[in-house]
This record gives sequence, structure tokens and C-alpha cells, in this order.
Amino acid sequence: MVTFILRKLAAGVVVLAAISFLTYFLLYFSSANIARNILGEFASQEQVAAKELELGLDQALLPRFFAWAGNALSGDLGTSWFTSEPVARALMTRLPVTLAVVVTSIIFIAILATALGMAAAVKRGWIDKAVQSAAVIGDAIPSFVMAIILVTVFAIQLKLFPATSSISPDAGSAAWVASLSLPVIAIVINGVTSAAQQIRSAVIKQLEKDYVRTLRSRGISESEILFKHVLRSAAPAGLTVLSLQFIGMLGGVVIIEQIFALPGMGALAVLSTTMGDIPLVMGVVIYTVIIVIIVNLLVDLINGWLNPKVRVA
Repeated sequence: MVTFILRKLAAGVVVLAAISFLTYFLLYFSSANIARNILGEFASQEQVAAKELELGLDQALLPRFFAWAGNALSGDLGTSWFTSEPVARALMTRLPVTLAVVVTSIIFIAILATALGMAAAVKRGWIDKAVQSAAVIGDAIPSFVMAIILVTVFAIQLKLFPATSSISPDAGSAAWVASLSLPVIAIVINGVTSAAQQIRSAVIKQLEKDYVRTLRSRGISESEILFKHVLRSAAPAGLTVLSLQFIGMLGGVVIIEQIFALPGMGALAVLSTTMGDIPLVMGVVIYTVIIVIIVNLLVDLINGWLNPKVRVA
């Protein structure tokens, strides 16, 4: 298991390095007028040249990247070119909001999708048809469309929730719940049906296997077969879907945060990309890739615990 973890971590480091260089490479060609944008259109050419020298924009691609990478390895992601705020501090104030939305959404999706998927696989009939129909509708309606509908009905018309976020560093739990409720509901409605469809298929596949018939012939109760054996065997497929949804949410939450004015990583990514703030953009990319690597590692470990064949492989 230790070798497996080290292998996964080594692969994650390679992926992180490759994505970091590719992102920096693409941003390098968009930094031509950064100094002018920072100083304003009335700045003299001498001031612009001095600012470019200060930011290291006069250097070639590889020296700039390796200088940034060396600082990043020591934990220094630099400071924002436009606000002079340390990148690490800016990210750590935004990261909890994004993680709160994504983690809460994936927990609700996991619970509801498992219940619906198992009910559809076991009961079949109208429940199965309803889950499959809902999966088609859920895939057809993007989460940001659902978010607009929810904020229009429940925030603007009924005034049951705030239309924009009231989260601040000193905000209490009530403000967090009120601000995150509609974004989480929008994401859950969009994601739960497709996850339930995948879990349904995995459970049906397990119910058709010989070991289930053997367990039934031994007089083991149906509930024990379902929750102790079938669900465990079907869990890897469900975990894979949920992990992909989690990773997709990290990118898709950008629009949700814009709709509800949530001060999260998505909003920061849009702002920094629009301004051309390379240190902030790189910080967002690094944090996002690290989260993806951690999630994939956890999913692989859980799958290995659930399925001995995965551990052997």
C-alpha cells in the first residue's frame, strides 16, 4: 500500500509540474502589456520599463518559470501584481468558500444518488423509469440555469434566501447556511440524477451475479445482501462518478459563484485571468491541481479498501 501511495504521489507531482509549466507558457504570451495595465495609460515609458524590470517581465520564459517554480517550492507563490496581496493569503481566504460549496454538494449528491440508484435497481417499475427520466432532464439543464431559476424564485420573488452572498471573515454559521443553500441546491439537482443512474446500473450488474444467488440460497436477508455485499461491490463505480463530478464542480462552480456573488476561488480565477495577474492565476491552478490529486488518491485508496483485486493490481 505504501508503494502504491508513493507511486500515485510521484505521478501527481509530474502532473502538477507539467500543468504548471503549460499554464505559465500560455500566460507568458499574454503578459506584454501587464506593466502598462498596472500603472495606467498615462504612465511614461520609463515607468513601464521600470515596472517590467521589477516584475521580471524582461526575462525569457524559462528563467521566469524556474524563478517562480523555485519560490513556489519553498511555499512562496508571490504577490498579486494588482493588489500587492500575498497570493497564498488571497487563496486561503477564498478556498474555504469554494470547498464548502463543492464538498457539501458532493455529500448530498452521494447520499441522494445512492438511495435513488439502489431504489431504482431493486424496486424497478415507476421508480426506475422516474430516475432514468430525471437523469436525462438533469443532464439537459446546466447547473447555472438552475441557479438562475432558484435565485429568481426563492431569493428575488419569495425572499426566502439572500440573492447575493453575505459571507465575510466574521460571518456566523447562519450567514454561511443562508448564502450556500441555493448554490448547493442548484448543483445537487444537476448532479444527483446522473450519479443515481450510474449507481443504478452498477447495482443491477451486481444483482445479476452468481454470488448474490448463492447468498440468497443460504437464507441471508435481502437487506444484508444489499448493504453488506452488493453496495460494497458497486461502490467503486459510484465513487468514480462522484470523484469526476467533484473535479468538474471545481471548474463549474465559477459560474455559480458569479451568479450568487460568492467570494470563492472561481470568482478569483475569473478576476485574475481578466486582469492578467499571473501570480494569482498560477496560484489558483496550483491549488486546484493539488486538490484534484488528493481527491484521486483518496478515491483510489477507498477503492482498494473496498475491492481487494484493486489492491493486488
